[in-house]
Formats: sequence, structure tokens, C-alpha cells
Amino acid sequence: MTDEAPYVHPLADVQTLRIGPRTRVWQFVVILPGATIGEDCNICSHCFVENDVIVGDRVTVKSGVQLWDGLRLEDDVFVGPNVTFTNDRFPRSRDHSVAFQQTVVRRGASIGGGATILPSVEIGERAMVGAGAVVTRSVPARAIVVGNPARVIGQVEGSKAYEAD
Repeated sequence: MTDEAPYVHPLADVQTLRIGPRTRVWQFVVILPGATIGEDCNICSHCFVENDVIVGDRVTVKSGVQLWDGLRLEDDVFVGPNVTFTNDRFPRSRDHSVAFQQTVVRRGASIGGGATILPSVEIGERAMVGAGAVVTRSVPARAIVVGNPARVIGQVEGSKAYEAD
């Protein structure tokens, strides 16, 4: 491995050719052929990435996360362990009649471990989703959201987070 080449663990199943330099893909990760993974990313063990997924640069995806069709992660996004993304509001077994809904996580946003993100929402730039939150609607830029359903409790100012009074 050169310093620029992506690292793919021998126990990973990476079918895409679109992986940026300095990206690390760890053991037991499956990435389907249509996916695009940016530069300098870290895809931790036990993750799954479907075909219609775009991951930006410098993104961290912690263990136990599945990235389903229609998901867009912009640059510098953090996805905590066991975050659940969904792409169909009314799922049925073997019903492939609808296009999957797009979910976008904007630049610099962070999603805490165990959060659930429903389809077709947008998580705004530099927003923070608390661990275990259930995001049922879009999150404004720089908002801090927690709970089920997720509600705004504060704001990210510069590099610090502040809770609302």
C-alpha cells in the first residue's frame, strides 16, 4: 500500500472501484459496485454500503452502520456506531415499485451512536444529532437535536455546542 492508495482490509468485500486515496476500509465491510467513497475516509468494521450511496471526503462511519440506496454524506461527516438510516417510509417485502427516497447529511454534521434517521430528511451543515435520537424531520444547520422524535435543544456556535435555555 502506498501512502496515497486506499487501504482495504483483506476480510472486506469491496466491489466498487470508486474509493478515494487515503481511505481505510476495515474487516467485514461490504461495499457494492455502484457506491462512491471519497478521500481520507474511515469505514469501520461491520458496515454495509449499497450501490446508490455517495460518501464525501474525510467521512468517518463507525462500526455497525448500513448506508442504503439514496444516502448522501457530504464532506467531514461523522456517523457514530450503530446509526440506522432508512430509505423507505412504507416498506413492504419484495415491493420495489418506488424509487428510494434521498437522505442528505450536510458538511460537518455529526450523528451520535444508535440514532435512527428516517428517509428523505436533511441533516443541516454542522448539525449534531444526539445518541439514540430518532430523526423524523429535517434538522436545521448547526442545530443540536435529541430525543424521540428528535427536537432542537441547542445550537453549534463556532466549534462549541450550546444548549438552549
